Amino acid sequence: MNSSTPSPTDLHLRQWLLIPFFLLMVGSVIYTAGWGIYDDTLVRVGTFCLSVIILIGAKLINYKSSFLNKCVDLFLIALISAAVYRYYWVSEELESGLYELENIDILYAISALLVLAEMMRRVVGFPLVIVCTTSILYALYGNYFPDVVSHAGVDLSELLTTIWYSFDGVFGRPLAVVTSTILIFILFGSLLETLGVGDILLKLAFKLTRHFAGGDAHAAVLASGLFGTISGSAVANVVGTGVITIPMIKKRGFSAKFAGAVEAAASSGGQLMPPIMGAVAFIMADVTGISYLNICLAALIPAVFYYGSLFAFISIEAKRLDMRPETEGADIKLTFKEKLKCLPFLIPLILIIILMVQGNSPAMAGFWAFICAAILGLIFEPDLLRQPKRLLGVVVNGAKSCATITVAVASVGIIIAVMNSTGLGLRFAEAIQMVGEGNLFLSLILMAIGCLVLGMGMPTVPAYLIIILVMGPAVEALGVDTIAAHLFVVYYAVLSSVTPPVALAAFAAAPIAKANPLALSVTALRLATIGFLIPFAFVYQPSLLLIVDSFSVVGLGVALLTTSSAVVLIAYGFAAKGLFRFLLITVAIGAITPFWWLQSIGVLAALCLFIKKRKERSLVLTQSSK
Repeated sequence: MNSSTPSPTDLHLRQWLLIPFFLLMVGSVIYTAGWGIYDDTLVRVGTFCLSVIILIGAKLINYKSSFLNKCVDLFLIALISAAVYRYYWVSEELESGLYELENIDILYAISALLVLAEMMRRVVGFPLVIVCTTSILYALYGNYFPDVVSHAGVDLSELLTTIWYSFDGVFGRPLAVVTSTILIFILFGSLLETLGVGDILLKLAFKLTRHFAGGDAHAAVLASGLFGTISGSAVANVVGTGVITIPMIKKRGFSAKFAGAVEAAASSGGQLMPPIMGAVAFIMADVTGISYLNICLAALIPAVFYYGSLFAFISIEAKRLDMRPETEGADIKLTFKEKLKCLPFLIPLILIIILMVQGNSPAMAGFWAFICAAILGLIFEPDLLRQPKRLLGVVVNGAKSCATITVAVASVGIIIAVMNSTGLGLRFAEAIQMVGEGNLFLSLILMAIGCLVLGMGMPTVPAYLIIILVMGPAVEALGVDTIAAHLFVVYYAVLSSVTPPVALAAFAAAPIAKANPLALSVTALRLATIGFLIPFAFVYQPSLLLIVDSFSVVGLGVALLTTSSAVVLIAYGFAAKGLFRFLLITVAIGAITPFWWLQSIGVLAALCLFIKKRKERSLVLTQSSK
């Protein structure tokens, strides 16, 4: 045997060395959700340190790494451990208000931020590293920047105190929300994955959509929407469900790029669908002060429109390809056991809603949902108790997922610290107002572009936090409702995952579909078009969000009618060619503007088109019956 190849016993032993860290992470998350925060500093700082150790340790047991890489990883673990130890000592001294950072404190803080930068690179990628590095440079050398964004500059010691040695930076409020509320839902999703709920949801989706011409493509949209609301990651959702759905969509007769694009667009939209919304709803509730249930209620109708538009696109593409609903083998039956396995998904979700309505915290609702799913899983699949590897999979995968989001959100703390120290957010708001000259539409366009750029290559939660901190005040200053401004940001942060040139979700689907990544991302962008227009719809017609002060039944009716018309026109528009396509898309955009005459044209055009297509379909059916 090659000396560089480990024996199975050696590999097994090295894997077990990390188990205590995984168990500590999972145990801490469950305890915090069920019994509350026992020590705020210990929970925030300890969870962060544990997350770094878990992510580095998981790489350390990989024998494909060189000896030098292993030494670097061990050094990073030692460095972050020492920096966290120094944090506890310095933070106690800073509480007295008479302590100034010494050179050793500055060295440890810089070392910790370098470790965090390396973790950002590994977990999220270079975009977040670049944004955070730029933020720090801006804070230190702001006096050299143009007058529009310049500031006096922040001293290195003062900046590091804010970023590392306080609750205003890395260990700030976003990390507190993640550790106290979101991580339990990450564990919940990991548990459902281990119980095989994803496969059952996929089969259920195929059963419910078997009578549609698009068949498997419609099933992919439904399954990805159901599972995507929990997974919290468009890429993870693509990889998890796409390996099954994409080949089946291709087999149905759709092109490879269309199959991958459907999965990418549907998986991304999962984070727009209540009740969990990929955990971003909990962050939004904390940032805005709006209750979690109200946020879910506000997000419901726009999310239904997004998925409805995907269904419409698929139906029209299926018609273009002259597809018919499958009859042979289309009657998919769920066994009694499979129906029971749906309950660990359905009952906990119902329980979450009931507990939240009763006034319980999201963390408590997540705690009991996790316990409920675990108990139901063991009842309906008692063999789990005899399969310790599967049970361990919940712990390992859950701990890794928790560590990943912890590091990503901790990184955002750097940007928050710079914002607070320099007032960049207010300057940016002033700049947008100045460029937009008080024009809401132009300001929204600028914000949408900024959201897409800043959101590229980042998970939704950190992307949302960065964007709303930078651009949120600018839109709210123009009179937009708070919930509308925040959902506007969430939509564009989510849809950045299907926007070229980065398009992470589309690029994840490309190798599965065996299609050109760029071509697939362009198709995914086309499928998600209505998602780019919906934010403008609920900004101009806030009744669509249900909870705004300006809500009216008439306003809701108009919003539903105009947005439905836009969906119909855009779906048929992309199936058309030449000037007619341009005309339909233009009229669709006009339907969601605040101008009644454009709305009227859009509604009438959609109605006429719908009647025309129905007549054509009736004629075809009549001829085929003869």
